[in-house]
Amino acid sequence: MTRAEARERNRRALLDAAFLVVSRDGYRAKLEEIAERADLTTGAIYSLFGSKNGLVVALVADHLRPHYEEIEQAVPAGLDLLEAVDAFARYYRRSCDAADARAGLSLQITLLDMALHDPDLASQLSTSIRTQENHLIELFTGRSHNAGVVTSHQAQRLVTAFRALFVGLSQGVILGLADDADEQYFADAARALASDVSSLIDLDADAS
Repeated sequence: MTRAEARERNRRALLDAAFLVVSRDGYRAKLEEIAERADLTTGAIYSLFGSKNGLVVALVADHLRPHYEEIEQAVPAGLDLLEAVDAFARYYRRSCDAADARAGLSLQITLLDMALHDPDLASQLSTSIRTQENHLIELFTGRSHNAGVVTSHQAQRLVTAFRALFVGLSQGVILGLADDADEQYFADAARALASDVSSLIDLDADAS
């Protein structure tokens, strides 16, 4: 095994261990337990991630990356805005039934708690999540809609609205609070939100 391969193996082991420990313990998570679960030392954590916060930020990016890659596959080029929104919403609803959906929700809630206790971590997590969401902005930018095309600014505003809609709906589904929220419900809600995307525009920002 090369040094690069060993480094990647250690990185993967620490991220997997961190997912388990951080999801359970949040800001109380101990680096010693994470390292022990990965059969490594805390020195390996500092070497690979720099700090506990660095590990948590890497964990979030690692958790979100495949999610956004799957979205890009589920929403092909060539669809207009509402068709793309429909495909995106249906993918999001299906993800609520995935085997790891509850673990993902647990991590999501835990990270929110951690961010509230640590403003520096909150800032780092925000930057990481926004980097991933840029893929969604690019995914919707340029889609045809109402005899025009969606601008990057419109797509950004739309993605912000979708985050609120789908995070809330998916939590309800996973917790058993939205039994009637099937794929069609997700799609209808998302299409209603996107049907007049121009209403999401900050005209002052466009004019500046």
